[in-house]
Amino acid sequence: MSAGFESREPEAGQRLREARLLPWSSLEGKSSYLITDDRGGRLSRLADLAEATQLGMGARLLAHADDMLPNATETQLRFLAERLTEALRDILRVAESRGRTP
Repeated sequence: MSAGFESREPEAGQRLREARLLPWSSLEGKSSYLITDDRGGRLSRLADLAEATQLGMGARLLAHADDMLPNATETQLRFLAERLTEALRDILRVAESRGRTP
């Protein structure tokens, strides 16, 4: 067991805290997690907003891709593929955070 961390069973009436995968990574590219009992806390609300933004951007990007695919140049297709890849990565992270892993 790491120093400073203890594993214990929750007491009667207490719910077990779960780690929430946040929709952003550290500067080193590592996953970030939030452990809290406060579902409405500031960081939880910020993560909810970031997830909603990522999902909305993914939907708008997909609609844009549908419109431009028939007449896109090779350069435009490459740029679009890169953005779609980023959006898919974000959306899969949101799904994982919500417990819906592929």
